[in-house]
Amino acid sequence: MVKLLWAGALVLGFAAPLAAQEYEDHNKMLMDHGAGHLMDMGGGMVMGQNTDTLPGGCDKISETKEITVRAGHKYAEKFPGRMFAFDTQEFQFKPCTKLTVHFINEDGIRHQWMMHGLPKYLYPKGMFHLEVSGPAKISGTLILPPGDKTYLVHCDIAQHMEKGMKAQLKVGAGSGDLPSIPGVTALEISDDYTDSAIPVIAKPAAASTTSSEPGSVSSPSPSSVSTPAVRQDDSFVSGITVIGLAIGLLLAPVLARTFKGMTFSEAATHAFVLLRQFIELLLGLIAKLVKMISSNKSKMLPRG
Repeated sequence: MVKLLWAGALVLGFAAPLAAQEYEDHNKMLMDHGAGHLMDMGGGMVMGQNTDTLPGGCDKISETKEITVRAGHKYAEKFPGRMFAFDTQEFQFKPCTKLTVHFINEDGIRHQWMMHGLPKYLYPKGMFHLEVSGPAKISGTLILPPGDKTYLVHCDIAQHMEKGMKAQLKVGAGSGDLPSIPGVTALEISDDYTDSAIPVIAKPAAASTTSSEPGSVSSPSPSSVSTPAVRQDDSFVSGITVIGLAIGLLLAPVLARTFKGMTFSEAATHAFVLLRQFIELLLGLIAKLVKMISSNKSKMLPRG
């Protein structure tokens, strides 16, 4: 009996630390690469960490908050048609809140908790990013900007957001709801599981084998065999395509410098102006090509 008690105590003694390490803690292994970027060799990453710099418009930190967000396949079970999800789809905090996010990935694959739309002067590429290969956990801190705005939070691994891993974070009163947030807002494109959603492909009609003689197969007459018509303007269209590609390659570096540092609205306005100028230039080139082709054709015609 005493031996059995000792054996049970040993089993519990070994099981306790294993249960405590159910999720690998990447925060003890992260290396600071500067500019709020921390990562390790085990698949853990924090981007946009900011623990002390106040965003413009924040005189002080309004409050300090901590949240734990879990990610995994099981949290999508309550959302029909979804494959992955966070355990929470909506968050709300005061402006200028210092927020620490503890992100726990419960799947055996990589997941992210990525927040977009933050000021780029403070957060590189305008985002705060937690990433970890699970089952594991990782933590990061940021200071939310002032004002009322709704931010997108999602997993950027291919197809994970489309399959349900998406949420919204409202600062202050927020700026409205984002579409297709599971359990919060309606799908922007609704799923359709009815039979009508499956396209029906009609079978081609069987070729006629009717003949005056039994067992013979009639062959189509030469006039009934259709051959693809040769379009006279194929070379013309190909020339325009080549010209468009060449112009695009030449303008790419200029456009990259032009849009650098612009807000979305500024970039959109400027893009429409550039598009209009490009269309005018393209129409001018097409007019010149048409004129040149017409001139060449008139020279080739025999004179009576």
